[in-house]
Amino acid sequence: MARSSRASGGRPVKAKAVKASGKTSVKATDKADEPRSSLFVGSTEKAFQVLHAFDGPQRYMTLADIARAADLDRSATQRLVYTLETLGYLKRIEGTRNYGLTSKVLQFSHSYLKANELVDKASPYLLDMSRNLGETCNLHELDGHEVVFVARFPGQHLIHIDFVIGSRLPAYFTASGIAILAALPEAEQQDLLKRTRLEPLTPYTITDPVKLAEQVHLAAKRGYSIQINQSVMGDISVAAPIIDEHGRPIAAVNISVPTTRWTTERVEAELVQHVHVAATSISKSKFKRYAA
Repeated sequence: MARSSRASGGRPVKAKAVKASGKTSVKATDKADEPRSSLFVGSTEKAFQVLHAFDGPQRYMTLADIARAADLDRSATQRLVYTLETLGYLKRIEGTRNYGLTSKVLQFSHSYLKANELVDKASPYLLDMSRNLGETCNLHELDGHEVVFVARFPGQHLIHIDFVIGSRLPAYFTASGIAILAALPEAEQQDLLKRTRLEPLTPYTITDPVKLAEQVHLAAKRGYSIQINQSVMGDISVAAPIIDEHGRPIAAVNISVPTTRWTTERVEAELVQHVHVAATSISKSKFKRYAA
C-alpha cells in the first residue's frame, strides 16, 4: 500500500514498519546464525547484505552509507554495488554519489506471491471482509521471529501508514504474531522470544517477557488475539491463526481498525467472529506449502 492509499481510518499516523525493518539484521533469516556448511557461498551473502542495507529509512545512499549499513569494508562494497548495478538491481542517482534500488528487485516478490497458494486461498476471504466491514484486512505469515505482510486489502478510510506487502514487524508486538505463537509449542515460543529485540515501537508496546508470555497464553485460551497500540499508535488489531494440514500455525487473518472509531469491546463483539471464521475456512482449504 502506498503512502497515500487507503488503510484503516482515523487520525493519520506514521507507522514504524519501515523503521522496524531497518533495525533488523541484514541477515535474511534466523538461519543465518546456524553453523555453516562448506557449500555456503559467502560472497552471495554479502550481496544480499548490500541489498538489505536499503531496508532502513534511507531511500538513497552513498557507498560509505551502504558499507556502514551492510557492515562491509569499502572495497568489497564497491565491487558488490558495481555488480548489482550492472545486473540492474541498483542504480546510480544521476548527478549524485547516491545509489538506490530498482524495480527489478520486485521480481522476487512477484514470483513468491504468484507461487503462494495460501495467498490465493486467503484473498477472497480478506476481500469479502474488507468490502463488508469497510476496514483493512491483512494476511500475515510467520517468518522466524517476525510476521510479514503477504496480502493487504485496505478499508474505506484514508490514512498515511507505511505498511506495504513485504513489511515486517516483530511477531510478539502484533495481534497476528501473538495468535500464531499461541498455537506453537512453548519451547518454540521461548526461542522466538529470545530472538526478538524487545525495543518498543510505541509508548504502549509491551516489552516485558513475562507479560508477553501472558498475552500468548491468553490468545491460546481464546483462539484469537487483540492488541492495542502495540506497533502503531491509534490502532486496534484482531487476528486468528491459520493452521496447515500438519497442525502448525503458519499465518494469521488480521483486521486493523482505528481507536478513533472502535473500542476493544466493539472489536470483540463484532470482529472476532469474522477473523475466526475466515481463518478456520482457510485452514480447511487445501493449499501447498513448502516446509520451512
